[in-house]
Amino acid sequence: MLAEHRKILDDKLHSAARTLGAARAAIPNKDGMARLIADARRAQERGYFTPEEDETLRAAYSNYLGVRASLWEMVDDLLSYVDLPRQFKKGDWQSHLRAFAISFAGASLLVRSGYYLIDAAKNSPIVRDKLDEAEPRYGIERKQFTKIYDSLMSTVLMVRYRRAYGFYRRNKDEIFGALDEGIFLDVAQTLKEEEPHFNIKFRENLKRRARFNLFSLKRRRLSAVSKSMFFMFEAMGSDIADLKQPLVKAKGAPKRISEEVRAQMLEFVRPGDVFVTRHDDAMSNLFLPGYWPHAALYIGTDEERAAMGVGPSDPAHQHAEGIVRFLESKKDGVLFRPFEDTLQVDACVILRPRFAKKDMAAALTRALSHSGKLYDFVFDFASADRLACTELVYRSYDGFGDINFTLGERAGRQCLSAEDLLNQGLSNDWFEVVALYGVGNNLLSRGDEARKRLIESYSYSGA
Repeated sequence: MLAEHRKILDDKLHSAARTLGAARAAIPNKDGMARLIADARRAQERGYFTPEEDETLRAAYSNYLGVRASLWEMVDDLLSYVDLPRQFKKGDWQSHLRAFAISFAGASLLVRSGYYLIDAAKNSPIVRDKLDEAEPRYGIERKQFTKIYDSLMSTVLMVRYRRAYGFYRRNKDEIFGALDEGIFLDVAQTLKEEEPHFNIKFRENLKRRARFNLFSLKRRRLSAVSKSMFFMFEAMGSDIADLKQPLVKAKGAPKRISEEVRAQMLEFVRPGDVFVTRHDDAMSNLFLPGYWPHAALYIGTDEERAAMGVGPSDPAHQHAEGIVRFLESKKDGVLFRPFEDTLQVDACVILRPRFAKKDMAAALTRALSHSGKLYDFVFDFASADRLACTELVYRSYDGFGDINFTLGERAGRQCLSAEDLLNQGLSNDWFEVVALYGVGNNLLSRGDEARKRLIESYSYSGA
């Protein structure tokens, strides 16, 4: 049992370290946040935002909130391992220190970027008001900015943050000793870069609160995401609020795609199929447009690909034990994943590219070449060193057969959302709709019925 526990923890630590690396590159820095507010100065002078200025600010803000939510999910996933049973810590103090280091580094990124946002907006009432507006298109609820402020200004937070900082100082040499190999070297680098920001002064926090209170922003009940910050800084842990969208489904309810449904899908899927998926209650649904937020590539088994002349998967880029069948970009990067891992979801649609077998082999070979890359939280399709989920599909299939995706602008960058992929794929007949599950009922639809249900499930804009 102890060996199994350690294996689970080791997998989580590696996944979390990769997520931290990707988020570190995407979380706004002081200069970036200042530039965002500087772009709004004309609006401040004018007294309102033009539609174009509004769209730019909203898109950038939603991207920041998306990175923030992903970091919280990562921290939340590690907290039970930060608070390990005493006997386990004695047996593996190194893993305990790694879990603390990743969590503390992630929390520091969140605190620092939150302070940048607050400080940048302190003299711009119109910007604060705009950031507090609800925006259903991006999943932004009303008073979101005030909630970020509330979570950061809490005295309880400061006490627990300083307690965690004290643990870091007392065990610093051992912490860095535990981060002496592989992906954990990047965690050590993050801690070194964040260290100047660790010692947050109570006086500075009080000044921020006093300045902000001049604008009579009323405190509200904290969101689940904000609550989790409080417990994080109690370095040895406590129960933590569940990071799921409330009221969407009962806490602990299983995913609607069951083991039986997955077994049915295995009977007809082929290497090269594209899975577009949805979690009913995941925080990752927020800040992404539409009902369908995510995509993954079904690559089949090593044996199936070998029959097509496509090479095997790289074990170094495998996420978990099991027969690898997917290549998927999630917050821990572009990794090979077993069927039951990728399809821990509530709904999915299966698309099949309409091009020749030789093109499929070439496309899959290209797809496999992207394995191991980090996740792209900022959805910058102009750069290929980090890939978002749909960018993996875009870079694998664009140019084969008739497929020629058109990118759209989001937060000032050209990218492709999952529903853009669906709209273009269906309207141009680049993909066949093979099957759909989880829309309208919990039945597996095939062919024309699946296509009909798919089109009814979201804002289809095709022919």
